[in-house]
Amino acid sequence: MLDKKGYFDLQVNGYGGVDFNSDVLTAEGLHKACSALQSNGVTGILATIITDEIELMCKRLSNLTRRRERDLLAKQIIVGIHIEGPFINEAVGYRGAHPADAIKPANVGDMKRLLDAAAGLTRVVTLAPERDEGQTVTKFLAKQGMVVSAGHCDANLDELTASIDAGLSMFTHLGNGCPKEMDRHDNIIQRALSLSDKLWFTLIADGIHLPYFILNNIFKISGFDRCVIVSDAMAAAGLGSGRYTIGRWDLLIGEDLTTRSPDGSHLVGSAMGLRQCEAILRNELGLNDEQVRKLMMNNPRQAIALDMS
Repeated sequence: MLDKKGYFDLQVNGYGGVDFNSDVLTAEGLHKACSALQSNGVTGILATIITDEIELMCKRLSNLTRRRERDLLAKQIIVGIHIEGPFINEAVGYRGAHPADAIKPANVGDMKRLLDAAAGLTRVVTLAPERDEGQTVTKFLAKQGMVVSAGHCDANLDELTASIDAGLSMFTHLGNGCPKEMDRHDNIIQRALSLSDKLWFTLIADGIHLPYFILNNIFKISGFDRCVIVSDAMAAAGLGSGRYTIGRWDLLIGEDLTTRSPDGSHLVGSAMGLRQCEAILRNELGLNDEQVRKLMMNNPRQAIALDMS
């Protein structure tokens, strides 16, 4: 390890065979996932709950936070919660693996319900700026000191800029959560990059979600001080190749650990941990100790204003 603080992952949906989005998440399962993450060099995460019906999301958040409170290791590893959805763009491609039937426009009432269920642990909320009319939810969250992140979105430049003025400070897994084919110039990736001095970019560095040369391009534009590596790990992470049933998905994960939907149309999280991502950053992109430390240890903590003393 480079740093006693270890890896910090802002986006973990599950790990080691345990799904944080399961309706039957057990105390044993949560401890198992945290132990597996710790063995992979991770010392802190934001457990990520994704789009579903509000009532189900609240139930999962409440169950997760309750079980975390009773487990010393889970309290150490799970520093907070990342709520990804349901206020995202419902269009095919932009919604990714999020279920279309549960996506809805942003509203403060439902946001309050989710925050209450998370028992004060919410650190990051990912939403689509174009689905947050008047930036109402963004302003509400920013006033409470939470990180508001754009993601699974197709906001135009004016909408992105207005959201940044309202408190938006991050972009979730840039280059993903969007269609394979978009306008070659005016697209969400280029719009976000044009605002790189105002946003943190989280990036999935498994070599699958983003080709190596794209990662390099983003680093050259944004610099290492504004980028954060996330795993976007799901329950199959840490288990290797095989067939897994995760939530609504029946997945066959190959030797390259690609986690695609059954029809192959999009990715469903990642089956890699951050230690494997570090190897990719070093071996394929030639990054050094200082760059790795920033991307995987210091920057994620700084992005959510976590005390690093």
